[in-house]
Amino acid sequence: MEKPIALESIAENTLFRKGDIFVLFGELFGRGYATGLLDQARKAGMQIVGITVGRRDENNALRPLTQEELSAAEERLGGRIINVPLMAGFDLDGPEGGPTPTDLLAELTLQTWQDARIDWDHIETCKTIATDRFKTALAQVMATLDGMIPDGRNVFFAHTMAGGIPKAKVLLVVANRIYKGTGTRHMSSQTLLDSDMGKLILQNFDEVSANTFRHLIDASAEIRARVEASGSAVRYTAYGYHGTGILIGDAYRWQTYTNYTQGYAKMRLEAIASEAWDAGVTATVYNCPEIRTNSSDVFTGIELPLIPLLLALKKENGGQWADEQWAACEALLADGHTVTDVLRRITALQASDVMVPFYDFNAWPMPNSQAQADLTIGTSNDITAMHRDGKALISDLLSTLVVEATGRLIFGATSAPSGPVRWIHHDLVARCLNAAHGGTATAQQATPSQPETAALNKVA
Repeated sequence: MEKPIALESIAENTLFRKGDIFVLFGELFGRGYATGLLDQARKAGMQIVGITVGRRDENNALRPLTQEELSAAEERLGGRIINVPLMAGFDLDGPEGGPTPTDLLAELTLQTWQDARIDWDHIETCKTIATDRFKTALAQVMATLDGMIPDGRNVFFAHTMAGGIPKAKVLLVVANRIYKGTGTRHMSSQTLLDSDMGKLILQNFDEVSANTFRHLIDASAEIRARVEASGSAVRYTAYGYHGTGILIGDAYRWQTYTNYTQGYAKMRLEAIASEAWDAGVTATVYNCPEIRTNSSDVFTGIELPLIPLLLALKKENGGQWADEQWAACEALLADGHTVTDVLRRITALQASDVMVPFYDFNAWPMPNSQAQADLTIGTSNDITAMHRDGKALISDLLSTLVVEATGRLIFGATSAPSGPVRWIHHDLVARCLNAAHGGTATAQQATPSQPETAALNKVA
């Protein structure tokens, strides 16, 4: 895509009702966007159905959840879980008696990984085994799910699978240097991607974050045909990340976290949605704003674009409620620090000549650089140090607000989606929150024109 296509309005749910089926295609763990969407499904009275990735035993064999694990997972979800393991990715699969990709990576060291060569024929064998395993289990899940969907019910499939970093010691050390390292500890993300280890990781990201969406759409074809033949609708959504429009100066402009290595898989996810849309399947990837989650916390600095949401809340007429959010955030800061101080640090980062090259939408995802990493990670660490408690951050509070807003926005838009890929920018998030909490924004108010990448070469 040449530019981000913004979700343009706050739509209300006009399709899903009590008794319809909401399928969470990805296990619910802790923090994340999915909780906001689940809240909306519950409010609509939908029946919640989930899946599990399963667990690995001491011999690396994939198993279903135990009864205790299943009860805890279903309580967390608020619905029934189909207890068939749907672990995605090929990093822990291999032929009987042969090594898995993770086993191969375990042989690498910090001195050898850059030049090490991987047996790609063996990787293809592992990938085939993993794909067959996943598709066989998925067929079982769909057979069970089919019996849970009466005719006349609408179905909402929400894909949430993402990630795929193999648990190999050398990779974890390298990733820590790329995403958290400054000064002499910095490492170029491109160095990783140019290596065989990096190429393997990208393939596993594709399998987990993107190809599972295609498998879901294909495996549910019979359910979709039956539901649609009965006069009801089937919708598919997935969570993407491809930068976000935030308030920089007095304009909403696209920006991104660098280096988002999984970005290649997220673009593949977008392509899968576009292909499905062209084939008549209503599937949409929603590229959401940055938040802090269990998985995103590895990317030091990814939370920085979240904090200017406070500016958007005021710009979009949040009134007293917006002032209350500022006050709540300020209360999290140590004595002598203010929200204005925090925003001043972020503004300085945004305006830095170091960051300007990274505001190029068409070059995404760009590799990191020493200066960019030092500035981004250093700013993140400094802002964290301004808080009273390093485990109670402004970005945590604002993440809950973005989760709330994206849940409502995606749920409403999915009643009548406008295309296969849409970006949710801070202007619409702010208007949605203000409308929900007593601000003056209206539910059907359109957002300003989407951030154009041509304007991003000048940062206020």
